[in-house]
Amino acid sequence: QVQLVESGGGLVQAGGSLRLSCAASGRTFSTYAMGWFRQAPGKEREFVASIGRNGGNTAYAGSVKGRFSISRDNTKNTVYLQMNSLKPEDTAVYYCAADFGALLATITVRDYDYWGQGTQVTVSS
Repeated sequence: QVQLVESGGGLVQAGGSLRLSCAASGRTFSTYAMGWFRQAPGKEREFVASIGRNGGNTAYAGSVKGRFSISRDNTKNTVYLQMNSLKPEDTAVYYCAADFGALLATITVRDYDYWGQGTQVTVSS
């Protein structure tokens, strides 16, 4: 079993930045790929970014590429999402997720085995 706890969400003006963190516990952190997803009201949960278990492989949704950056620190059991140049359309609940056993970054919801509770990000115009 893996427990994931997100933090760092909040309210920010358009053009601003936030850094989300996700602390993991329960299994060896370096044995799973990690991802960030988001869900806006009335919409499906969508992929944002992911990172392989060694940190050398990343993937991004087209809508965030160049603005967001995912990283991980396996010594701290934590994955991060640095979000820059935020836009109102980035407003959503952001979830981190763990894909147990995956070496590389994976991008679909069904690949992931464990999910956090989510953190709200609101970008005002």
